[in-house]
Amino acid sequence: MSSSKRVVLSSDHAAIELRLAVAAHVTSLGWEVVDIGPTTTESTHYPLHGQAAAERVASGDCTLGIILCGTGQGIMMAANKVAGIRCGVCSDTFSARMIRQHNDANMLSLGARVIGEGLALDIVEAFLTATFEGGRHATRVEMIEGPGQA
Repeated sequence: MSSSKRVVLSSDHAAIELRLAVAAHVTSLGWEVVDIGPTTTESTHYPLHGQAAAERVASGDCTLGIILCGTGQGIMMAANKVAGIRCGVCSDTFSARMIRQHNDANMLSLGARVIGEGLALDIVEAFLTATFEGGRHATRVEMIEGPGQA
């Protein structure tokens, strides 16, 4: 399958259960899931998982990524250190749509200790079904990505 319908998923130990629910939902929406773990609840380091997922997106192996940790914040910070990644933490569907439509976000971060499963699945669906609007937003994304940055 081409990378255009591939989503990489990763989390730390605190978010494994929610990540598995997200994986099933993403698959039900017609996307191929590349789940890079972890598989046990043994304590692990979220920066490693955020970076690994971000590298899969940045390389083009996967078009989008969804990462999870307790709050979604730490793993998002690690992902955003990878060149070409635009990842946002979302706790509502409006923000999930907007980070795709206006910021051309290629990764979504969720906090497993912040939101419940039902809301998480709605957020994921909003993220995956939204598309970048371009236009004036493209100029702003270029400013984020460019050498001078905003």
